[in-house]
Amino acid sequence: MRAVIGVPFLWLGVFFALPFALVFAIALGTNNPDLVPPVELGFSFKNFALLFSDDLYLAAWLSSIRIAATSTLIALLLGYPMAYAIARAAPNRRPLLLMLVVLPFWTSFLIRIYAWMGLLASNGTIDQFLRWTGIADNPGTILGTEWAVHLGIVYAYLPFMVLPLYATLEKLDTGLLEAASDLGARPWQAFLTVTLPLSFPGIVAGCLLVFIPSVGEFVIPDLLGGTDTLMIGKVLWDEFFTNADWPLASAVAVCLLVLLVVPIAIFQRQQARSLERQ
Repeated sequence: MRAVIGVPFLWLGVFFALPFALVFAIALGTNNPDLVPPVELGFSFKNFALLFSDDLYLAAWLSSIRIAATSTLIALLLGYPMAYAIARAAPNRRPLLLMLVVLPFWTSFLIRIYAWMGLLASNGTIDQFLRWTGIADNPGTILGTEWAVHLGIVYAYLPFMVLPLYATLEKLDTGLLEAASDLGARPWQAFLTVTLPLSFPGIVAGCLLVFIPSVGEFVIPDLLGGTDTLMIGKVLWDEFFTNADWPLASAVAVCLLVLLVVPIAIFQRQQARSLERQ
């Protein structure tokens, strides 16, 4: 029994704790281009201090959180009706609808983002359609703007919002809605007082699954965003591969991990306490 329980902890230790310790050790070192790798190990927190004193990194943190939060909210507004419709569909239709939700995963993530580049380009499919229909003579381009980044993130991570919401809404007891209706509640009142509160665990799970990868996203802002789109994933890439400053890049990675893990741990602890009180 102990061996079975110890396997997950061994997995976390080898593939999470050990790499994190290595990255943290590099973050405490200094950059030395004469070495291979260009890191001189030490015990200095100057890289972390630079992250919180340089306006570039502060702007990257704030921009990443803002873009990720906005995209998560849009995904929630789009994903909730989709999940609700699938959960209320006939049982024989649900597998087909769920397959349509996960269908984009059958294609490479990179290919899908490249496809959006063709759609959003100045002479792309959307631009040509607007010209052909006469809706706009010179619609311009969305590619290279922050709007394109939001669109790419929502498109890429929308299934991660729909699936947890569907799992929660599908288990909802419809008898509660019937009881609310018998007590005089209108459909929208029953939704606000019964469905929405009971679906809160799915909302939280979906928002976390979308927000967490969105904060550190690199491919979407790099391909769809412009030079003015600043996200911490691009900063991390530039520090590693362009500037070859491994200690500073490792400090960025450590702060990014702490930024994402600590709030999740606090939320999980509060959830466990609330369940104990119940």
